[in-house]
Amino acid sequence: MNSGRTLATARRVLQQLIHDHRTLGLLFVVPLVLLGLLCWIYQDTPVMFDRIGPALLGIFPFVVMFLVTSIATLRERSSGTLERLLTMPIAKLDILMGYALSFGLLAVLQAVLASVFSVYVLGMDVTGPLWFLIIVALADAVLGCTLGLFASAFARTEFQAVQFMPAFVLPQVLLCGLLVPVLQLPTVLHWLANCLPLTYAVDAMTRLGVDQGVTFREIWDVIVVAIFALLAVLLGAATLHRQTK
Repeated sequence: MNSGRTLATARRVLQQLIHDHRTLGLLFVVPLVLLGLLCWIYQDTPVMFDRIGPALLGIFPFVVMFLVTSIATLRERSSGTLERLLTMPIAKLDILMGYALSFGLLAVLQAVLASVFSVYVLGMDVTGPLWFLIIVALADAVLGCTLGLFASAFARTEFQAVQFMPAFVLPQVLLCGLLVPVLQLPTVLHWLANCLPLTYAVDAMTRLGVDQGVTFREIWDVIVVAIFALLAVLLGAATLHRQTK
């Protein structure tokens, strides 16, 4: 890896994203609107919002970052930018890490905005510390970012990238413990849920709603999510290749 080339790639991607107002709206506005809608739905039963809100605070950034990253990367491929980069003396990992860094910085802003908005505007009651809530939300967003990078390696068009959502995202949402606690799932599904990163992200968010401090279990959940994110970047670099010779 070359840090200069990685930073140059990240700077270029950030400059493009800053001028894409629709993407910025999807990143920063949509999660807040969805959380606000959820709070409105449970306005008469705030206990339900306090129970479900933390889990969705982890899921929404994950889904949004997956969509934005996979589509933006496919746009780079279809425009020929990625193809030109691959002809230059720059490592594939430098390219992927540059993308991950640029989207990761946006993920930081998204995680902070969503967490602060949920706690101080919507009044979500979180027993655990706010700073760790932001860290978990950030880990979820980065996970969505890296999985989006990985998924983009298998797509040829932006529409195909969206089609990967049912394969990469929906199974994790169904098995993460949001609908049914993981321990209550059938044995095979319980085992499968423990192999999916979003399960650990939702577990950390849910525990923050009831635990006053940060426990080893929550720290371990974040570590697992980070490991999955790193593996996604490495696999994405391994599957990245030129379309022309």
